[in-house]
Amino acid sequence: MTEPDGTDLIPAPRRLVRNGSGRGRLDEGTRLVAGPGTEGVARWLRATVGAATGYALTAGGGESVCRLVLSIEPGLPSEGYRVVTGGADHLIQGGSAAGVFWGAQTFRQLLGPDAHRRAPLRPGQDRDLPEVTVEDAPRFAWRGLMLDVARHFLPKDQVLRYLDLMAAHKLNVLHFHLTDDQGWRIEIERYPRLTEVGSWRARTKFGHRASPLWEEKPHGGHYTRDDLREIVAYAAERHITVVPEIDIPGHSQAAIAAYPELGNTDVVDTASLTVWDTWGINENVLAPTDHTLRFYEGVLEEVLELFPSTFVHIGGDECVKDQWKRSATAQARIREFGLTDEEGLQSWFVRHFDNWLTARGRRLIGWDEILQGGLAPGAAVSSWRGYAGGVTAARAGHDVVMCPEQHVYLDHRQHDGPDEPVPIGYVRTLEDVFRFEPVPPELTPEEARHVLGTQANVWTEVMEDPARVDYQAFPRLAAFAEVAWSRLPAPAERDFADFERRMTSHYRRLDALGVGYRPPGGPRPWQRRPGVLGRPIEGVPPNV
Repeated sequence: MTEPDGTDLIPAPRRLVRNGSGRGRLDEGTRLVAGPGTEGVARWLRATVGAATGYALTAGGGESVCRLVLSIEPGLPSEGYRVVTGGADHLIQGGSAAGVFWGAQTFRQLLGPDAHRRAPLRPGQDRDLPEVTVEDAPRFAWRGLMLDVARHFLPKDQVLRYLDLMAAHKLNVLHFHLTDDQGWRIEIERYPRLTEVGSWRARTKFGHRASPLWEEKPHGGHYTRDDLREIVAYAAERHITVVPEIDIPGHSQAAIAAYPELGNTDVVDTASLTVWDTWGINENVLAPTDHTLRFYEGVLEEVLELFPSTFVHIGGDECVKDQWKRSATAQARIREFGLTDEEGLQSWFVRHFDNWLTARGRRLIGWDEILQGGLAPGAAVSSWRGYAGGVTAARAGHDVVMCPEQHVYLDHRQHDGPDEPVPIGYVRTLEDVFRFEPVPPELTPEEARHVLGTQANVWTEVMEDPARVDYQAFPRLAAFAEVAWSRLPAPAERDFADFERRMTSHYRRLDALGVGYRPPGGPRPWQRRPGVLGRPIEGVPPNV
């Protein structure tokens, strides 16, 4: 195989020019010079590029040695960077420490796939790189990945691994889906039963929700407070913000199983509920009582201690209101506050926590169902049911993160062939994701400014282990990263052939990073799941 040129960068930069036909060098004598504010990037370079090459990248160095110089240049955009290679000095400059860090990601790519390994492939060998100048800056401030650890728990080391993979693709927001009907994953000291009871289910539906198969063994786990502090700190070192999600008022059966008084006890025997063991939309939602409000305020107080992010996600989606319609307590609440109906009751829930978070200097964000019954004044919207919710919110002056399921739900299948494991959802190929456009064309320029950015969502109902997460996420996450970072033409005008060409180099980077991606030609033999999981179940449509 031909050795990659090194300039097949993903995401594509705004500008790349060759400084000459020669090659720059990185060798064991290279010194790393970290200007003020770039010390964290220097640590990252030594831990990654240094480990992969075997070079110490020690500090200092005179004019006679090759230097890698990091600096913050105020004239560059905040997350923008400039990388200059060749000559005695290689330069990584950024408008902030984040910009320098993204420049370091590009520098690593220029060194070739082996620079992504954990240890030197050929110790002692000098590394060369093309003589280029790369100038770049992101299109969007929010370039996110939502990781669902509630349906299938991912151990801490796997979360840290995904933060590294996000950084390698210049993604900067981890939307951390920590609670749902099927599991509660965050330790809350004042409410220990949330993890003692709510973090484990007795069994798990295997495959999509119409599957007749079950895995008859307990599944669960949670992150301790120290785990979460480590995750947040690890992310911050990589200039990634972790946005926690605590679901209210729906998707709450795990919490109700732990504390039955949180449910609608006047219409349901909540004491008999257990953590849900299947998939879908659950009718067991939180009761609209003062006790529930105080309980979740207590939860969120501890969440705010652990997560410094400006935004806190409260879910708000798929809240079935059948219990509220039958509940005398809920109906009394509707009359007490002069609400129109149960939709207004959900809006009352959301507005309460919007005000609560605002008073503490934070911002609420929720799925686009929080538009029902009136949008809370300071809320932002994750638009998942297509573009419509995002358009409505942006036109009303609210910030939006675009993540429509039809385009960027990575649990959806990548091919309609019989070898695709657990075929669910829309077929969304690598090219489909590459042609996704986050900003709806019907928005005016003023309205479009409310689109903070975009994120890809990894829901894990059918991802029972990290290997399946890799398979579903990659290589499509690489295409998504380019959409989120690069200033691309209109979808129909995008050069997918060029992207595929650059991906031939990027697959080698993913190999070096140990990613079990779906190859362009289809699943590898070990990725195929034989039997009922490897093909549609008889009588069950795949799009469920």
